[in-house]
Amino acid sequence: MIIVACTIHLYLPGVASLKEKRASLKPLLNQLRRKFEIAAAEVDHHDVWRSSDVALVTVTTEASHAYTVLENAVHWIEDTWPQVEVTGWETELR
Repeated sequence: MIIVACTIHLYLPGVASLKEKRASLKPLLNQLRRKFEIAAAEVDHHDVWRSSDVALVTVTTEASHAYTVLENAVHWIEDTWPQVEVTGWETELR
């Protein structure tokens, strides 16, 4: 069993409150879970309006498959969610 985690650093330029931040992140996290069959959650910057760290995790038998799934998820965010900006991301084998 191989577990790979990806931390994505997001900037949310149009957000003016924590309520707006949650309203922006909730559908993003739900769609990531459904589309890529991964675990997704906000893991840092909970009280900061315009930034968030989101973790994506997948479990598989092949590391290359896990890295591909997570990389595709990051690019999907960049391509389909214009209201958030990916400022960085890193993956880690656990």
